[in-house]
Amino acid sequence: MSVNPSGYYKWRKRKDIPNRYEQDRILLTKLLSEQHKKHPSHGYHMLAKAVFEATGWVFSHNLAHKCCKHAGIHSKARKYTYKKAGEEHVEFPNEVDGNWNATRPIEIVVSDMTIFKNNGRSWEWTLLVDTFNNEILAHSVSSKSGDTKPYYDCLNELKKLAIKRKEQTSPITFHTDQGAVYSSRAYNIAHEKYNIIRSMSRGGTPTDNPVIESLNGWIKEELYLDFGLEKATNVKEVLDQYVTYYNNERPAAALKYKSPVQYKIEQGFG
Repeated sequence: MSVNPSGYYKWRKRKDIPNRYEQDRILLTKLLSEQHKKHPSHGYHMLAKAVFEATGWVFSHNLAHKCCKHAGIHSKARKYTYKKAGEEHVEFPNEVDGNWNATRPIEIVVSDMTIFKNNGRSWEWTLLVDTFNNEILAHSVSSKSGDTKPYYDCLNELKKLAIKRKEQTSPITFHTDQGAVYSSRAYNIAHEKYNIIRSMSRGGTPTDNPVIESLNGWIKEELYLDFGLEKATNVKEVLDQYVTYYNNERPAAALKYKSPVQYKIEQGFG
């Protein structure tokens, strides 16, 4: 067979021992599995980032994907289903119209309410998010169905930001869906004297507000899977802890794997 005898015996001796590349894959798969146990909601990009930060090991995302696929590691988060677009609001059209490229903080701000379960009880959580770096500017929660207080809590924080923005003469574009509170006259009157331009999604069209609709989906998955929100005894404390983690520690692929606060600072905004 034209095989060198010494080479054959050398191969036979090592054939059941993984080479250094195989050893690297085995170790990387183990590290990815450990991160997956901590963050079941994360995909292979986020898991690879976590391994890199913990070990300093530089490897490709393609290798991380292969290791995850081989080990059956995948995000447990649910996927979005497309829905047909609705009609524009009669008073507040969609001013953003897909242009989410904010050039500075507090230029385009979005808000929405999402519902989650805790110990068999429904809670309504309202978020205020800056699209420049996806930072959560304010949040408020209530266990009372239809409670408007969380909406106004977040609006009050936006009004404070609008006062600061007024000094720079540039308004804040505030984008929401057509929910009952956002469309109400009382809510509109509450901010009409502030430097705020309203913008609304088309009815029943979450794709018109993709930034916060996306957050609503996977943030709840992280809260359930990684922070134990479903069985937590102190909901508000868990949400506060998560928002602090999200703003200051959680790397985001859209921000070149920086946290929202880190990205903002590196862009020259204190």
